[in-house]
Amino acid sequence: MNDTSGTTVKTLQKLECPDRSLAVRIESHRTIVPSLIARDGENAARRFLEFFAATIRNKNTRAAYYLAVNRFFAWCEQDAYILDLVDIEPLHVAAYIESLQNTYEKPSVKQHLAAIRMCFDWLVTGQIVATNPAHAVRGPKHVVKRGKTPVLTAEQARLLLDSIPTDTLLDLRDKALISVMCYAFARIGAVVAMRVEDYYPEGKRWWLRLHEKGGKRHEMPCHHKLEAYLDAYLNAAGLCDDKRGPLFRPALRKTGTLSEKRLSRVDAWRMVRKRALEAEIAFPIGCHTFRATGITAYLEEGGSLENAQTMAAHESPRTTKLYDRTNDAITLEEVERIKI
Repeated sequence: MNDTSGTTVKTLQKLECPDRSLAVRIESHRTIVPSLIARDGENAARRFLEFFAATIRNKNTRAAYYLAVNRFFAWCEQDAYILDLVDIEPLHVAAYIESLQNTYEKPSVKQHLAAIRMCFDWLVTGQIVATNPAHAVRGPKHVVKRGKTPVLTAEQARLLLDSIPTDTLLDLRDKALISVMCYAFARIGAVVAMRVEDYYPEGKRWWLRLHEKGGKRHEMPCHHKLEAYLDAYLNAAGLCDDKRGPLFRPALRKTGTLSEKRLSRVDAWRMVRKRALEAEIAFPIGCHTFRATGITAYLEEGGSLENAQTMAAHESPRTTKLYDRTNDAITLEEVERIKI
């Protein structure tokens, strides 16, 4: 490959991806380009990289789409014996999507198809291929009326929060973090991305500023209990003056001292599982459980679906309704009417 436009693009070596497909490493991007793309030349490789860099802003979506597209191209080479990009046809895409349904849930299959379709759209507009073979392929039908996220009752959530002591800085941090997810209906990605300045006074109350998916900035008044937990944590951590620093931070090994870095979502998930185990919650929960728990508790106390939608920063009330478990008890009562 040639060196053009000030970007060094070199074939360093043939190697195996995690999905065992042949690939070349693009040095300047530290990214694996499938060999089906690389064989088509530097323009195709550059266009492939631009798809992820230019069209997808969310890093989690970018990572998921990258894995999905690479898996498809690996399947084309290994299972369909396709060696040229232009030889991929709708039949191949349809067969691949059909095979995915043996190992993936329907939402994951639909995401894979969306990634393949969008990638080929980008290659078509860049004149790398003439048509999009995924355009006519339809994914599996998937209708959801009730979410799968496990939800705690208000009593269980209260028990979990009360089970966290206030003896150490990490105890205060964990209680504050879980409370943000419960009382502000916040996604864990938005919570760990918060800075100290995102907890701020307005009038006589304190507010939270959350940076949600799609670049949306969402502001929410603090529940009085959440205020107390956040104040206790910030005062103990001495973070009040570090406005630009991360609000929630990991500990430096086992010292109990906080680092200057941002807590990761994985570390937050591990903390939640540990705290749930200590609270003797029998079923597995995750960070998203507290978002669903907060919404359900709000609706059970007479809150409206429209307000819950606004508070959760959902685009559609149908999404908010997936978190609503208020009718579960009614359903159980009706089932118990079957006297056999």
